[in-house]
Amino acid sequence: MEAAQKIRNAVARVSLLRHAGDREPALSEAVVQVKRLQAKRFSGTYADLMRGGPYAAAARFFLDELYSDKDYAQRNAQFARIAGAIERFFPAQVVQTAVALAELHAMTEELDHAMGMAWLAVDPAQSPAGRYVAAWRATGRRAEREGQLKVVLEIGEQMARLTRTPGLRMMLRMMRGPASAAGLGSLQRFLETGFDTFAAMAGGRQGAAQFLGTISARESALLQSLFDADLVACGTELAGTLGQAP
Repeated sequence: MEAAQKIRNAVARVSLLRHAGDREPALSEAVVQVKRLQAKRFSGTYADLMRGGPYAAAARFFLDELYSDKDYAQRNAQFARIAGAIERFFPAQVVQTAVALAELHAMTEELDHAMGMAWLAVDPAQSPAGRYVAAWRATGRRAEREGQLKVVLEIGEQMARLTRTPGLRMMLRMMRGPASAAGLGSLQRFLETGFDTFAAMAGGRQGAAQFLGTISARESALLQSLFDADLVACGTELAGTLGQAP
C-alpha cells in the first residue's frame, strides 16, 4: 500500500472515533481525562530526564509530540488533505516517518477511546490512579499496547537515522517555504524539531540509543505492572508517579 493511502487510512480511523465522541459527550470527556492522566504520567516517569541533562530535550519532544494530551487535529487535517504531496515533497526516509506518525496516532486514539469507555464503567469514587488501572485491566489489548510502544521506539530510531543523512538538515530548511505553501507546516515543524533534538543529543548515535533504551525499559516495566502487578500495588505506584494520594 502506498504511503499516502496508509496515511489517509490512519486519519480516517481517527476521524471515525472523533465523530463517535462528538455524539457522546461523556465518552469524549472520559477520553480527555485519560489523555491528561497519561501525559502527566509520562512527565512523572521521566521527570529526572526533563530536569536537565543530555536527554531533557528528547524527553520533552516525546512528551509534546507522542505522549501529549494536546489535540493533533490540525496535523491530522494536513495529513489527510495532502497525503499524496508528502511523497512528492519529502525524501523516502521522511515519508516513512510520516506514515509511522499517522499510524501511531490512529493506534493511540483507538486505545484511548477504548480506555474512555472502560473509564466510564469504573466507580468514579476511586482515585484517578486506581480508576485508570481498573480501566486498563478492563480494556486489555496487551499485544496492541506492546505494538504501540514498538512504533514509538521506531519513530525515535527513524529520527536518529535522519540526523545521519547527509544534507537532510539543509534540505529541511530549504523546504520550509514550499512545505508551508503546500499545507505541510505542522509536519515540517515536527520533522525539524525532531531532527534538531536528536542531532543535539550528547553522544550522537550512542546517546540516541541510550535515550531510546531508557524509554523502552521504563515503558515496558510500566506495561508489565499495569497488566500483571497486584491491583492495589499498581495503583499505589501509579499514584506516586502522578504525585497523588493512592
